[in-house]
Parts: sequence; C-alpha cells; structure tokens
Amino acid sequence: MTSDVPLQLRQITRARFDAFAGYCRRPLASKFAVEMAWLEEVRGDVFATLIVDTDGLYSGVVFARDLQERFRCVKCTNSHESCKDARSELEALVASALEDLDEARVQGDEAAKPTDFFAPRVDETKQHPNFRLLASDPSHEPARRLIEEMMRWYEDRDGNFIQQFQTEGFDARIWELYLWATLVSLDLEAKFPKPSPDLDASGVGVRFAIEATTINPSLRDGVPVAAPKPESAEEKTEYFRNYLPVRFAGPLSSKLSKRYWLKKAVAGLPFVIAIQDFHTDFSMTWSGIALPSYLYGYDLLEKGDEESEFTRPRAIENHNWGMKTVPSGFFPLPEAENVSAVIFNPSGTLAKFNRMGLKVGFNSSSASVTHMGRRAVVVGRNYRVTTFREEVAESYEENWVDGMNVYHNPNAVHQLDSTWLPGAAHHYFNDGQLVSEVPDRHLFESMTAVVRFVNADAHRP
Repeated sequence: MTSDVPLQLRQITRARFDAFAGYCRRPLASKFAVEMAWLEEVRGDVFATLIVDTDGLYSGVVFARDLQERFRCVKCTNSHESCKDARSELEALVASALEDLDEARVQGDEAAKPTDFFAPRVDETKQHPNFRLLASDPSHEPARRLIEEMMRWYEDRDGNFIQQFQTEGFDARIWELYLWATLVSLDLEAKFPKPSPDLDASGVGVRFAIEATTINPSLRDGVPVAAPKPESAEEKTEYFRNYLPVRFAGPLSSKLSKRYWLKKAVAGLPFVIAIQDFHTDFSMTWSGIALPSYLYGYDLLEKGDEESEFTRPRAIENHNWGMKTVPSGFFPLPEAENVSAVIFNPSGTLAKFNRMGLKVGFNSSSASVTHMGRRAVVVGRNYRVTTFREEVAESYEENWVDGMNVYHNPNAVHQLDSTWLPGAAHHYFNDGQLVSEVPDRHLFESMTAVVRFVNADAHRP
C-alpha cells in the first residue's frame, strides 16, 4: 500500500494506545523496559511506542492490525543510546509499514477472519434493549468503538458469546468484558481457561482465577417479575437487610456449589467470585451496600449509638424474604474457605464503557456525557466523601478499576494479595469490624447523564 500523504505521527496518551494495542502487552515486559511515549499515525493504521530498557538503551515498536484486525507488533527498531536516534528509526519503520501494510500486517498465526460483533445474529425482537442501544444509538458510539477493538482479543470459548451478547446474556457478557478490561489495564495477562473459570489473571509474581456471575431479574413462567420498590423507612430497611442479601445469596451459592477450586485451572490459586447486580434498572448503584452484611454475616447497615465510642456490628442468623430464607454469612459457609474474595463494582456497566471510550478519543458528535456522583478524597490515612460532576472528554480522568470493591474472606485457604488489584477498595472483616482500605478517587456511587443533540451536525467540530 502506498500513499502520497506525508507521515504524521502524533503523541497520544497511554489510555488511547491501550484501547487499540495494549491487549498484546505481556506483564514480564515491564521488568525489562519502560514505555516512554505512545504514538499514532494520523490515518489510524499504525501505532508505535518508544521504550527505554534497564540498560538505559532506547528503542521503538510498531503496531499494525493483523488479519483478525488486532493491533500487534510488526516492526522493532535497533537499540540506541539516544532517544532521538530511536525516534528517528521508529519514524522510518512506521513509514515502511505504511508503504506495504498488506504484507507487514500478516502474523501467520491468525486463526480466523475478522468478526463483526454487532452484525445481527438474531431477529431484532429478540435483541437485548441495551444491545440495540449500543449497536445503533449514536450517543453510544464511544462504547461501541471501544468494545469493537476489545472483542478482537476476547476469546469465544463456547462459540455462543456473540449470540448471548446480543440477547438475554448481554449484561453478563458486559460484566465479563469489564473484568477482562480491568485486568489488562493493570498490566495483567487475562486468559480464558477451558471450560472454566471465566478468567485466569497472571503477572510477575501474580496469579489468581476469577469466575463472574450476575443477579438477574426474577422470572415467573418465563416473564420478568417487577422488583420491590420500597418507599417507607420500614420497607427500605427490609429491602436492604433481607431482600438484597437473598438476591446475592442465589448466584454466589450457585458458584460455590460448582467447586471450581478442584479444577486443574484453579487448584492451588486464590479464587475470586465477581458479582454484579442487574436485577432491575440501576440496581447496582445502591444494592452493593447490602453485600458485605451477607458475606460476613453481620449487620453492617445498623448504626451504633452515637454516644458510644465503639459499637460492634450485630451478628445475623438468617435473611428472610417471602418464602425464602437463607443463612447469613457467605464466607462461613462449608467449603467457602476456598473462595478468596468477592468482587463487586457498581460502575462496571455499559455507561463505564461509554465514558472510557470518550476518554480515549472515540468522540460522539450526537451527545454530551456528564459523570456525577460521590467519590473518596484521601487525606493522610483517612478519607472523606465528596460529590462531583464532570463533563466526559479526552481530558477526563477515570480508570477501569475505579469503583471496584474487593471483600476479602478472613477464612480463605489462599488469601488474595491486595497489591494484585491496585486502585480497588479492599475490605477486611477483623475482630468484629469491617476495615476498609479506600484509594483516592474511589467511586462510591455514580450516574452518567447522556444529553442527545437534536441537530448533531450543528455540534460537529
């Protein structure tokens, strides 16, 4: 391929580079070299990075799409003593790759042709409403373009990922994709063991397994049943102390019964269950506060006597809702010592993908997006909670891990090291008290407002 357009390399953020080419990075590489700068050729066909190794030598790597449309390494410079020389050779290699891109992009190990994940696989009447929103609504173009790049790397182990992604499994697949994106963003290699669990996360001195699950709408004769809408103070108390724990208990107990720790892919590793709540619209924004009460078997919602300096939480025996009764305390259940932790993130939803897409430059000309809510501001060893409201654009600050809560099992056979998930809030139950390590800017709750423009053309730059 030849072009009369002169070479134009522009420096970009690591976040934008990662959205295209970060998925092929290997954790061990960070022990031998540091990435200094990330570059994009303006036509979007080639990306590059400048690195400096532990000997102080500079070099560069060129990335182009392989035959499956995944950005991978196609050329590397020699090592140089000066960054300027490495940059000069890198520019020459980028130009060379552009001149013969059809040949340079061939890796030789591509297993299949590119897949259009948004091409309808089922009739529109069977599509999940949020899939239709993602696939066709211009205001969700940032999320769609970001997910398109991700899915080039996401392995469809059982052959039905796309069908489920487009239909009733949309929420579960988005949650799995969120977890995978978070692990990759933390410089971990995320693999897909066959047949389970969902993810194997590894890095230098790091390895643990994750199984994802979701709380879904209740069904009666195949028809979704409306979730309770508590109004009075008494109804809200029952909702948080009984209804939500009962809903968390179902999928968590189901995963426990599968005994993943006996599988070859998990044996001897910390094993984590990651749960997300989709039982009704926006339920994850408030239901998470009930999770630790169920996990540890103590009423962590109850406020102590304000005049008392120290009030221990009250132990709970059961959670009761309607005809259902479940024992309180997931971690004390038989064999639950094989579960190292439970992860929950109310922000791990489609709205997160839209914000992250905007952050890396997948701009939408048809809408403006505002992120608002409450986050932590850490001061010394303490933190306070503050409200925020921010327009989402390329200067916007957010990471995939933001908002993640990791509840550690005090009885775990294999403890999960908190340093393996930096940026998450880590919670421990010690001596009758919940102790939390909360990072700066941790998202406690948030909402994303999308304002669609009536005349999108008038807002084009």
